[in-house]
Amino acid sequence: MSSDLQQLYQQIILEHAKRRHGDGLVNTPAGGTAGESHQLNPTCGDEITLRAVLDGSTVAGISWEGQGCSISMASASVLTEMMGGLDRVRALALAEEFRTLMRSRGSIEPDEEVLGDAAAFAGVARYPARVKCAMLAWVAFEEALQAAG
Repeated sequence: MSSDLQQLYQQIILEHAKRRHGDGLVNTPAGGTAGESHQLNPTCGDEITLRAVLDGSTVAGISWEGQGCSISMASASVLTEMMGGLDRVRALALAEEFRTLMRSRGSIEPDEEVLGDAAAFAGVARYPARVKCAMLAWVAFEEALQAAG
């Protein structure tokens, strides 16, 4: 990965860590079905509670609250921005695509067409201790979708 691309990815992560999309739990609107998940990374203390709202099979909204490093908070922000409005099946497939990238230890070039800003976490995959930070919100999202039905 070129140093220019690494710098761009770092900038995306820092921007999302500062301007957190979806930060602050939102009540479930009437007619929506919500699921919630609380996840903790005991290694570093990162913590998130994420609520996913479904309208039929569509992800109608995601909100969360948490604390932790810039990687975990930025990852939650990126996830929130990406998943809203997607069909549940497509959202879970995207989460699996992100998991594959995170497990690659940097051996996979991210598909920006598929992952959007989540591709910025490709460099994190080279640091196993940081992968858990990046995955925290994604694991919470998958669990919240399961809880929502």
